[in-house]
Amino acid sequence: MTAAHDYDDIPGTTVFDAERARVGYHLNMFCMSLMTPEHRAAFKADERAYLQRFPMTDAQRDAVIGRDWNHMIALGGNIYFLAKLFSTDGHSFQYAAAQMTGMSQEQYAQMMRSGGRTPDGNRFRSEWK
Repeated sequence: MTAAHDYDDIPGTTVFDAERARVGYHLNMFCMSLMTPEHRAAFKADERAYLQRFPMTDAQRDAVIGRDWNHMIALGGNIYFLAKLFSTDGHSFQYAAAQMTGMSQEQYAQMMRSGGRTPDGNRFRSEWK
C-alpha cells in the first residue's frame, strides 16, 4: 500500500499519514457524507447502493458492510471519519475501540479504567521473536 516507514514497526498502530489519506480519501468522504440526516437515511435504506456513489475499492466497501473497523483503517480510513459511521449505527468510540481490540465493551472500559495496556513487549514488532 505505502512505502515503509519507521513508525510501521509499532504494533497495534496505524499512522494516518499523507499516503494513507490519499488511499482512503473516498472511504473517508463516504463517512463524512453521513453527517446529514438525508444521507444517513439513504445509507440505512440500502447500504450497498449508497456505497456505489463513492469510487471506493471493493475491499473498502466490504469493510464498511462488515463494519471491520481495523480493516477500514488499514485501507486508509481515519478514525475521526469512521466515527460518523459507528455513530450512524448508534455506537460510541468506546464500542468501536472494544471491537478493534477484540474485547467486549465492558472489558475494554475496565482495561482503560485500570490504566490501559502495558507497553511491555509492545514497543516494536521487530523485537518480537
